[in-house]
Amino acid sequence: MAANELILLVAGIIALGVIAQLLASRYEMPSIIFYLAAGIALGPEGIGFVTPEAFGQGLPTIVGLAVAIIVFEGAFHLKIERLREAPAATFRLVTVGAAIALVGTATVARFTMGIDWALAFLIGALLVATGPTVITPILNVVPVRDHVAAALETEGIVNDVTAAILAVVFFQVVNPTTADNGLIADFTARLGTGILVGLVVAGIVYYMLQYIDLSPGAAPQNARLLVLAGALVSYAIANAQLAEAGVAAAATAGLVLGNADIPYEQNVTDFKGDITLLVLSFVFIALAALLRVDVLLELAIPKLLVVVAVALVLRPLLVFVSTTGGQFSTNERVLMSAIGPRGIIPASVATLFAVELRAQASELRTEAEAVAGPESAELLTEAAALSNQADILVGTVFLVILVTVVFEGGLARYIAEYLNVIPMRVIIVGGGTVGRALADRLQDRGENVVLVEEEEAEVEDARNEGYTVEWGDGTDMDVLRGAGAENAKTIVAATRNDDTNLLVSQLVKSKFDTEKIIARANDPDNVAAFQDLGVNTIDSPMATAWAIDNQIERPALSEWITGVGGTGDVQEIEVRNEDIVGKSIEEVGPMLPHDCLVALVSRNGETMVPTADYVVERGDKLTLLGQHDPVREGMELLQG
Repeated sequence: MAANELILLVAGIIALGVIAQLLASRYEMPSIIFYLAAGIALGPEGIGFVTPEAFGQGLPTIVGLAVAIIVFEGAFHLKIERLREAPAATFRLVTVGAAIALVGTATVARFTMGIDWALAFLIGALLVATGPTVITPILNVVPVRDHVAAALETEGIVNDVTAAILAVVFFQVVNPTTADNGLIADFTARLGTGILVGLVVAGIVYYMLQYIDLSPGAAPQNARLLVLAGALVSYAIANAQLAEAGVAAAATAGLVLGNADIPYEQNVTDFKGDITLLVLSFVFIALAALLRVDVLLELAIPKLLVVVAVALVLRPLLVFVSTTGGQFSTNERVLMSAIGPRGIIPASVATLFAVELRAQASELRTEAEAVAGPESAELLTEAAALSNQADILVGTVFLVILVTVVFEGGLARYIAEYLNVIPMRVIIVGGGTVGRALADRLQDRGENVVLVEEEEAEVEDARNEGYTVEWGDGTDMDVLRGAGAENAKTIVAATRNDDTNLLVSQLVKSKFDTEKIIARANDPDNVAAFQDLGVNTIDSPMATAWAIDNQIERPALSEWITGVGGTGDVQEIEVRNEDIVGKSIEEVGPMLPHDCLVALVSRNGETMVPTADYVVERGDKLTLLGQHDPVREGMELLQG
């Protein structure tokens, strides 16, 4: 292909990738669905714009560098503190769960398609991977609780590395031109090499970021370029030592740098996110364009049985085995079972392996033409076997990718909504002292809180303290949407500027179906403007007066709940537990923990002190009064 045509091809693929991303955002579906559709439309099965010959011998190199950036970026986002959300389950997912996926998939492939064990385990190894390229887009449109997201993201990143290395190890057995040096030793060598190279490169990049003069004017740009170079260099050095060790190196370097205190981290994160989207769209579209329908349809029924086993049997099995222990609800485990699409690692590695097998088959056919008799027939038979293995490998892996991405990715949000596992959010616009203090109290009672802050220094401080922060202008609808405003039950405008708080309130009231909007009025003269809008308003001077009055008139209660070292708590909670509905307060009392009692009941906007024979109905809001931990236990009881 001529240089001008190749440039046009690459530019066209990138443009389609951007369009696919816009469509994904518009319809709240994982972008990979649109990437695959665009790739198939561009390939030989569509308009024929992209062909296997289009990239010549450069495709493996392009795919390899793209994978390095993608894996690095996914690991860069994985914070160690998030792993503490579900440490035991996460560990089991990437060990026991990966083993179940590997052995189970290989067994099904072996007996449904009649292939040998080496090829079956190669397919099983590739299909271990879920990967951040497919998990992250799903979690962007399905905002699950932190412990669920942490487990899925960690599984995807770690299993990407595991799958790539395992696949190379099993390919040594399938490929007749390579020698088997021992599966375990080979796996350990590649993983160890990758981790070592990743650690060294990450250390060098960290040192350069901290101690080398980045020149103040270009410091953010230099930081971005250094980190990007680190991702590519770690991959290249490790891969030069052992094939696919580069994936482990890129993941290690990303994990280390992402959890280190590097300057301009937000700039680096945004830059790498944009680069990753471009290379991800390019690679997925390019690989999908090389797919042939006849390869998919060959052994169609056995391949579909593999898909069914992977998605509907093995995935639920490994999730339920890995998430035992009570931290995950049954509905959350069902959702995790439904989120296991395969991504870029299986697609890219399977394609590259198939290219290599077909190249060897072509060489064997050439050799067969030069000889005659039994030797020629033997070479042709071996060539046909290699071609058949390549077709089975690519066809099975891509069919699993297509089906799991389309159905699991496309239906993930609907499944989550049906299972009622999307937590309602509380969004606080303003990450200053007031916003963070409020976030502390709300998170303590189990709310899913997101801060929205425009000042970079405030964002960094809040994130360092462990808050979830959306960086941007709270008066921008896209920023609010990015923070989860479409799934927020309460939005609080708590900045130091009343004009900003009023504009946020107006925007939320007109654009989002939010249950409760609360605004902070710093100037008492502005309260009327908020009230005219129908927004619950907290007048800062009046709030201070209330606090002082509480100290004067109710010192014991005030100190018990809000004072330094206060152990008391008061919480209002809606009754959802069917075991509570229909019972009187006299019957509910003994069901609550000691040191916790029902102080008030609110029904249809009316609040009262309940009598002993008051019967609780579903939707009643009960105010619990008592010690901190017993009140939390009581809240869980009422919610069921």
